Amino acid sequence: MEEKIIEMLKENDDSIDYASETHLIDDGLLDSFGVIALVADLEDAFDVEIGTADLIPAHFNSVKAIAELIQKRL
Repeated sequence: MEEKIIEMLKENDDSIDYASETHLIDDGLLDSFGVIALVADLEDAFDVEIGTADLIPAHFNSVKAIAELIQKRL
């Protein structure tokens, strides 16, 4: 799952080491538009629904956090 998430993130910016980055939101590497686009991709790829209550920085600061969010929605 994490590899698929990394692939999605790299579609927008392949210069970031997503596997080890833990502050994607906090460091401004992923902005609000990036999160919205990513959410749409995640919902399609994993057949999950990510609600507005889930759109908090903690859920999108790392690939691991994103994967954990998806796992909770499966």
